[in-house]
Amino acid sequence: MRGTMATRNGYEGRGNGGRSGGNRSGNGKSRMEYEEDRPGRPRSRSEYEEGRPRTRSRSEYEEERPRSRSRSEYGEERPRSRSRSEYGEERPRSRSRSEYEEERPRTRSRSEYGESYGGGRSGNGGMKKAPARKKQAKKKKRIIMFTVEILALVVLGVVLWGVMKQTSVQHITVNEEEIAQNFNDTVEENQAMKGYRNIALFGLDARDDNLGKGNRSDTIMIASINMDTGDVKLVSVYRDTYMNLGNDRYSKCNAAYAAGGPQQAIMMLNMNLDMNITDYVCVGFNGLIDAVDALGGVEIDIQESEIEHLNNYQASMFSTEDQPKLTDDYVRVTHAGKQTLNGLQATAYCRIRATAGSDFRRAERQRTVLMACFEKAKTASIGSLNDAMNKLLGGYVATSLDTAEMLEILKNVGSYRIVETEGFPFEDSRATGRVGQAGSCVIPLSLESNVARLHQFLFPQESEYTPSEAVKSYSSRVASDTAGCY
Repeated sequence: MRGTMATRNGYEGRGNGGRSGGNRSGNGKSRMEYEEDRPGRPRSRSEYEEGRPRTRSRSEYEEERPRSRSRSEYGEERPRSRSRSEYGEERPRSRSRSEYEEERPRTRSRSEYGESYGGGRSGNGGMKKAPARKKQAKKKKRIIMFTVEILALVVLGVVLWGVMKQTSVQHITVNEEEIAQNFNDTVEENQAMKGYRNIALFGLDARDDNLGKGNRSDTIMIASINMDTGDVKLVSVYRDTYMNLGNDRYSKCNAAYAAGGPQQAIMMLNMNLDMNITDYVCVGFNGLIDAVDALGGVEIDIQESEIEHLNNYQASMFSTEDQPKLTDDYVRVTHAGKQTLNGLQATAYCRIRATAGSDFRRAERQRTVLMACFEKAKTASIGSLNDAMNKLLGGYVATSLDTAEMLEILKNVGSYRIVETEGFPFEDSRATGRVGQAGSCVIPLSLESNVARLHQFLFPQESEYTPSEAVKSYSSRVASDTAGCY
């Protein structure tokens, strides 16, 4: 018991009330010794302070860090700010309100805006508000559908109109295959003629609605249409021109229609002129009279020397051997100058050849009337055009064109324009004289050179044209038959 107490007192470092821990027994160590020996003993503050790096004082720290520049030093180095006046001198000058207003599109006033929309206003006096998007889309769709329906009806109406009119147009049959087979050798390969449509126009001295062979063709023209540009050139072939009639007989060229109708007249033109015509349009007196009247007349500049002959032709337009004068019931032309001629007056004007220029001037008058009709048709109302077509196609016109071809031409009539007219043979390459039984004729001094000039006139890209061997042979025959006649 005593030994046990001694051991415990020795470990505790305390005797019977002793605080120095002097009494030890066994292996017991004092607390200080124990703490010094154990691992991980906490270091005292002095030991800790000796081991850690010494903290620098503020003065030492201030001496080592970079010195901050003063405001004055910083200001000396940075770029100097420009003054407001200096900045204003460099930047673009702001436009004044008046200058801006002058350049920008003028805003429409409320009244102008309202007028462009029919002047409609809402109940409160302001403009109507735009409908919602869905409403606009539906409205737009309805408008498109309505437009499509209208266009479809118009196209259908035009087709039906063309079909009905075809029943009243005379179709004097021509054999286009036979005509094409008789083209001169170089015509088919002529690239300059590609893109052009050439149509023969015949004005007949027909006293009724018979437009077939047996009628004299007072007017012979070629209408050459550039299908790319719409440009039209008209060439009058003088009816008394001495040429091959298409059957190796030589006489006045208007005899070809009388002998074989439109087919032989077309072949005559192709053979003598190196052309590729397969289509024709024939018009009688009545057709031209009615068409001009339906258009409301045409404006023509009448010369003083033409007045008497114009009135005489009106009186005798449909005369016969038993009735040399048809009627006194016509409107006389009483003064010279520009004036509107009715159908009978315009047709009589086309027939005048007793003035200076003879048949050459007559052909020019015919082209003048045709051009006046064409220009009037381009500005005429739909009703007037329909009336004119009714009259023209009411038995007084014959053509080789079918419905589709007629509709194609009518559809594009607004884009056509007659740009030049000419007469054949050319003025400086022709003469007049009596040629045997043919009588008084227009004589080409050289058919070959006239044909070369004709192609250069109709097809400008063909700067130099060499006529075919066939034309050269016809030219030699004409020269032989007319030698000494002029």
